[in-house]
Amino acid sequence: MELLLDAKAVVGEGPVWDAAKKCLYWVDIVRHHVHVYDAFTGRDEVIDVGDYVGAVVPRKRGGLVAVLSDGFYHLDLTTKKLTQLAAVEADIPDNRFNDGKCDAAGRFFAGTLPFSEDRPAGALYCLEPDLRVRKVLDGLTIANGLGWSPDNTRMYFIDTPTREVVMFDYDLATGSLSNRRVAVRIEDGFPDGMTVDAQGMIWVAHWEGWKVSRWNPNTGERLMELALPVSCVTACTFGGSNLDELYITSASRDIGADRQAAQPHAGGVFRAHIGIRGQIAHAFSG
Repeated sequence: MELLLDAKAVVGEGPVWDAAKKCLYWVDIVRHHVHVYDAFTGRDEVIDVGDYVGAVVPRKRGGLVAVLSDGFYHLDLTTKKLTQLAAVEADIPDNRFNDGKCDAAGRFFAGTLPFSEDRPAGALYCLEPDLRVRKVLDGLTIANGLGWSPDNTRMYFIDTPTREVVMFDYDLATGSLSNRRVAVRIEDGFPDGMTVDAQGMIWVAHWEGWKVSRWNPNTGERLMELALPVSCVTACTFGGSNLDELYITSASRDIGADRQAAQPHAGGVFRAHIGIRGQIAHAFSG
């Protein structure tokens, strides 16, 4: 386990590897920052987008698509200009967007949560390539990690307070979900962000759990744990030239001054060379 960036993020989240550009995008939600980490130079560029930013994904035509408090936006990485693509929940100021990812067809799924994080007022949305938005799930408290099986027949999703990773049958042609069931239940800490490796196993970041764990979603068996020197582990993704490095984000929010001394690198970005390959991150195709 390597400390890649001692960023001291308040809530570091949403790491996504751009295989074409060999860089890692990630966000600090509370500070309104989008980070672009260049793996060749080690430079971490910070872009202030002026609002809570839950996640970003690459866009095929260039730049990124970000979810801010009230919808989906295009972010031009050269000019740093934001352009709204679709408004979502603009009439619910107590909510904001959180985690999000693209499926293999280039749809961008992202979920919302209430700022209070204490009631089921959030939902999961899908931004289609033609920029239409549809609601996929509702009644969520903290919409969080998601991912797909290598054959695109399953989608995994986390609503953090449930402590469950649920899975759905997934139709890539339509982006529709069916047959919800529980794949994994997390008892040590709370499940936050997640990713899926090339073997179809799921990796879950544990908020208040000091770890990332690997699970077989078919059996519910825990296969591996990676310990981290920080308590609030938020998300993970595969990257590197061979997609065999795990990039892990963390948070420093709510840990308190007494616990801060025991984890001085809280809010850092970590990297582990694990010898297991992940899947390429898909870009938004619209």
